[in-house]
Amino acid sequence: MPTFVLASASPARLATLRNAGLDPQVVVSGVDESQVVGVPPAELALRLAELKCAAVVDRPEVPADALVLGCDSVLELDGEALGKPADADEAVARWRSMRGRTGVLRTGHALHDTASGRTVAATASTTVHFADVGDEEVAAYVATGEPLHVAGAFTVDGLGGAFVTGIEGDHHNVVGVSLPLLRTLVTDLGHSWTGLWSR
Repeated sequence: MPTFVLASASPARLATLRNAGLDPQVVVSGVDESQVVGVPPAELALRLAELKCAAVVDRPEVPADALVLGCDSVLELDGEALGKPADADEAVARWRSMRGRTGVLRTGHALHDTASGRTVAATASTTVHFADVGDEEVAAYVATGEPLHVAGAFTVDGLGGAFVTGIEGDHHNVVGVSLPLLRTLVTDLGHSWTGLWSR
């Protein structure tokens, strides 16, 4: 079976894939995310995922027989794509606008088969309901630093989990990679999902 390569520095994505039975080789893409502007959130997530995947496929450390996954996540709120906040002040402002509301977490996935040269790509969307957290909770959460490193300034698998009251759709997508969608993409490229499980 091909080597699975994750074109992302995200520890949450890596942990999710490992928990799902894969043993990815990590090759960070280093893509400048500011190069894609002026597109809807779902398209933005997909384009960035495609760029990250493409930036890695020809790297010398990527095996000739590999499946390379690029991912990118944004939170859509009021039609705007929210990535990682630039600083603590932005994270606080973001949470003040998100609390008590609902957003949609969009994660683009691009999977390239180096053996065949084929790429398949799609975006997964999950609706997220946020608790109506108070200013003190927002300040305490931002002070941990966690929201500064993740799209939408929140996690469901960390300290931010207590501030998410509900999810409609794939939980893993909110963490950063939709396992059901990834399984479909793997199958579309002619590979077996269970065959990727590390033994």
